[in-house]
Amino acid sequence: MTQTLSLRRPDDMHLHLRDGAILQGILPETTRHFARAIIMPNLVPPVVTAAEATAYRDRILAALPEGAAFEPLMTLYLTEETDPDDVATAAASGLVKAVKLYPAGATTNSASGVRDFDKVRAVLDRMAEIGLPLCVHGEVTTASVDIFDREAVFIDTVLDPLRRRTPGLRVVMEHITTRDGVAYARAQGDDLAATITTHHLIINRNHILVGGIKPHYYCLPVAKREEHRLALRAAATSGEARFFLGTDSAPHVDALKEHACGCAGCFTATNTLPLLAHVFEEEGRLDRLEGFTSLHGAAFYRLPLTEARLTLEKRDAPFTPPAKIHTGAGPVTVFDPGFSVFWHVRD
Repeated sequence: MTQTLSLRRPDDMHLHLRDGAILQGILPETTRHFARAIIMPNLVPPVVTAAEATAYRDRILAALPEGAAFEPLMTLYLTEETDPDDVATAAASGLVKAVKLYPAGATTNSASGVRDFDKVRAVLDRMAEIGLPLCVHGEVTTASVDIFDREAVFIDTVLDPLRRRTPGLRVVMEHITTRDGVAYARAQGDDLAATITTHHLIINRNHILVGGIKPHYYCLPVAKREEHRLALRAAATSGEARFFLGTDSAPHVDALKEHACGCAGCFTATNTLPLLAHVFEEEGRLDRLEGFTSLHGAAFYRLPLTEARLTLEKRDAPFTPPAKIHTGAGPVTVFDPGFSVFWHVRD
């Protein structure tokens, strides 16, 4: 028997589109299913000013497939030279929906990130004043801290002190990966939210390392122990408005993933919705999927809900996405969950 589920067209509150040939090739994978997305600014060079965000948005819009209804929600990359007035002007115009904090060296294209937090206090104070969210890549980069502990240490040594010094600052903890992140988010008020990725609901660190290194499961923040994955699943399916979808879908061509020093990122734009339906069904929480994908994020970002809808359909035959998306820069491998998925997005 066919089972169906109708949702408001989802929002992806953490998305990498890159630029140039990769952007051209992978953008249709998001616009097929998503109405809007918070676009990450970690290009080379990064998107730091309102003028750069405008130019990047124009490149995204120019690359949209014919007939696509998709709104890129732009962000600025926080640096120690960011101008508070430029940020405020960009927010007032409606162009920019958030500012992204990368600790320097934390992940792909983060070399321009923040080292001295005192140098960004004026920007953070202005953001608190105008209600503009700060999106946080929540990991320390101190060499002495184990990579599996970097999120928990960041919460204690950076995030909590930063929020105490900047009352009223609205914060999104992006791509949380630990039960520590879940617990911290739950203990805060409504000025803090957290995104959870598709892949962190499905893989733990064994998927990366057991039986040989699997580069297409390597991401940052890195997948953690099984106990953390289960905590994320419980949070995502809880119905709590503080948790919502941010795929962190991060395309890299295979030549850069399958490499002696491979890039971090899982590309999930193509199959996120069938995978999420599978996860929420396993947890007995299909009724909460729309909140996670389409309601909670819009509420936190103070956006109107999308009116368009789509239908998920469970069929007898499995959903089989393409193994790779071919772009002008090279092939990008689609995330493989390692199990059969029977949910499809109805054409």
